[in-house]
Amino acid sequence: MRRKALPKIAPVVSPEILEQAKRSIATDRTKSVAKCTVCGAEVVSTASDQLCWVCRRLKISAWRDVEQQTPAQE
Repeated sequence: MRRKALPKIAPVVSPEILEQAKRSIATDRTKSVAKCTVCGAEVVSTASDQLCWVCRRLKISAWRDVEQQTPAQE
């Protein structure tokens, strides 16, 4: 048994638009990602302290612990 020949389908999106989309994706992938200074995980580009979200949360909770312990020492 032979299969029916599929008719040629005209492209929906022009090749120029496809190339432009591929180039824009490629530039997104080549963007350098900052690394956390503690664990090496990816850092959000808006972070000023170069810490990932986990290390930032640990730092904040450590500050809270220090603030709670300081009045007890005085």
